[in-house]
Amino acid sequence: MLTTEQLRSFKRSIQNRINEINNELADNNEFGLSESFVQHSTGELSNYDNHPGDTGTELYEREKDISLYEHTKQELAELTSALQRIGSGKYGVCTVCGREITVERLTALPTAITCVEHSPSQQTSNHRPAEEDPLNPPFGKYVNDTKDANFFDAEDSWQRAARYGTSETPSDFNEQQMDYDSMYIESHEPYGYVEEIETFLSADIDGKPTGVIPNETHEHYEDELDDYEEQASKGTIEDTDLS
Repeated sequence: MLTTEQLRSFKRSIQNRINEINNELADNNEFGLSESFVQHSTGELSNYDNHPGDTGTELYEREKDISLYEHTKQELAELTSALQRIGSGKYGVCTVCGREITVERLTALPTAITCVEHSPSQQTSNHRPAEEDPLNPPFGKYVNDTKDANFFDAEDSWQRAARYGTSETPSDFNEQQMDYDSMYIESHEPYGYVEEIETFLSADIDGKPTGVIPNETHEHYEDELDDYEEQASKGTIEDTDLS
């Protein structure tokens, strides 16, 4: 059972906190929520000519102010309720089991209405928000790197778009990247083919070979074959079936 002196001490502590909150709300004009959004954020009458990124930043700041205001008002309501319980003689009693709340718990949380055993924090949910499902892992179930599949999937779709540029820089990679065109995930992967030879060998609709399409890859491939045959003829390397 709390003594009279303990009740007076908790009452002073609660009243002091209420005064602090009221002073804070008065100093910051209740987080500026009474002012016009556009005027407060940009100093302009209209946001028509403002960059969408700037408007988004100001919107985030206003949402944060609203959250802080709601949190402060909730704390103020809990403190006021605690004062009422002190006046009615119900302070320091668990609303669930009716047992006394320990002095240590009230000292740490003067607005506590339950004992430790019945605190809501004891039943913290382990479920994550539904919004996190598409964020982790990237592309979720639509990536097939671990499967025996070579079809076009979500990761390939991102790579095709990232070829035209991202916000990444060399400092975002463990290994130094000298080519800005390669600064996206697995940029070395071939696009539209599995092996380089497919880039210059053509076939008809039935899959029958129709010839060779001259390009830089084909020239490089031919140079490698000529070099290999030359070394084989000199006995530098063992001649093998080149097919």
